[in-house]
Amino acid sequence: MSSAPEIKTERLGLRGIERSDTEAVLRVFADPEMSRFFAADFSDRAQALEMVERRLAYAGPAGMGHWVVEFDGVVVGVAHLRPSEELPGGVPEIGYYLDRAYGGQGLATEAAAALVDHAFTVLGLPAVWALIHESNVASLNLVRRLGFLDVGSGVHYGDTHRVTVALPSAHGKPHHLELWVADITRAEASFGWLLGELGWQEYQRFSGGVSWKLGVTYLVLEQSPALTGVGYERTLPGLNHLALHVDTRARVDSLVAAAQLHGWQPMFVDRYPFAGGESHYAAYLENEDGFEIELVALDHR
Repeated sequence: MSSAPEIKTERLGLRGIERSDTEAVLRVFADPEMSRFFAADFSDRAQALEMVERRLAYAGPAGMGHWVVEFDGVVVGVAHLRPSEELPGGVPEIGYYLDRAYGGQGLATEAAAALVDHAFTVLGLPAVWALIHESNVASLNLVRRLGFLDVGSGVHYGDTHRVTVALPSAHGKPHHLELWVADITRAEASFGWLLGELGWQEYQRFSGGVSWKLGVTYLVLEQSPALTGVGYERTLPGLNHLALHVDTRARVDSLVAAAQLHGWQPMFVDRYPFAGGESHYAAYLENEDGFEIELVALDHR
């Protein structure tokens, strides 16, 4: 069973490749021109079958994999988003191949754009890479239209390729979060330590307030003169807690161990670190003013 989820665009359907798609994929690659920029000749049935088998055998991260591209119910191409076998660290690499009979309609651009959007908005990947044969002008123009940056060249897949990368934009991401606090000095002591440990940098300081920034987002603490209450209660309607990523499980553990020295108390201690579920490694901390922070491990280390 493919781990590649179904993706819909205005004109296309992308779904995980299945064994029943074999003949349709072979038909797409029967045209020798489809193999022009490959080291292999996929117009040769045996080589094409090996290519299909490699795609079917994908066993990488969930949400990535290999797709067939359908237009009006017909398989017109294949695409992939998977850890690179050519670039260091197995960074995410995209590829797309469209039947030449369907060229000139922007379908390859539409399919590639859908995978890039999936990578950033669904999977939250930090970057997407594409290796484009240096002579493949059409594909180089395609990735440029999608905002990929050309960062150099190298010998990949047996020939010289341009190395290109797309980075996520700030569109739709939080610009800033603002928390009103009863005591700015006390709040800064706890939040300032924790945010600093997570890589946030002090951003702005003003009368009654301070902020920290990480990437495109900043968080503000303010003891505003317009406060109408004397304390915060997270069980009332409004903000219940903030949840922040932490790179490793070990880092979550070390933050929990040090937190009590910086104004935080652990919550749900009897269920740590799986209070949020057996696959959700996280810590829950509460400071003196009742603000809750959830620290969620990104990986299994």
